[in-house]
Amino acid sequence: MTNKKSREDILSELDKKASEYLEISGNCAQSSFLALQEHFGLDGGPILKALTPFPGLAFRGEVCGTVVGCTMALGLVFGRERLDDWGGYIHSIPPVRAFFRHFKREVGSIACGDVVESEFGERFDLVEPAETKRWLKAGALEKCAEVLGKGVRIAAEIILESAQPTRNQ
Repeated sequence: MTNKKSREDILSELDKKASEYLEISGNCAQSSFLALQEHFGLDGGPILKALTPFPGLAFRGEVCGTVVGCTMALGLVFGRERLDDWGGYIHSIPPVRAFFRHFKREVGSIACGDVVESEFGERFDLVEPAETKRWLKAGALEKCAEVLGKGVRIAAEIILESAQPTRNQ
């Protein structure tokens, strides 16, 4: 008899791990990527470091960091190894588009500023220390952890549904 985890157990563990990483780092891009990287045994090399300025694309309210981190993980699963692999290139697009579609349906937008405004009723300029304090007092880590959890679950579902062999399952 195997001790295989259920899909829901996997998704719950990913959600919890990503939230823990968010609490440590305050960085949704790194937290989403690292949770997926660890669970699926993805070779991320220096990607975690490269994701440091990506939340809202340097706090500009643009692409949500969770979207960026999950997209990077999906790219490692579905992406091509060589620049001339056009089939691999085309193969990588549908899973990422599916992620965007599901994330937007669940959260309302893939843009950080829109998500923040929806969750908090206003936008914050997180480059300004006073704004960051207000954002944190408004429940930033808890509210962003919910968004993060939705993102990693969606990405994990797409990976689990693929024919790609994965580790740690």
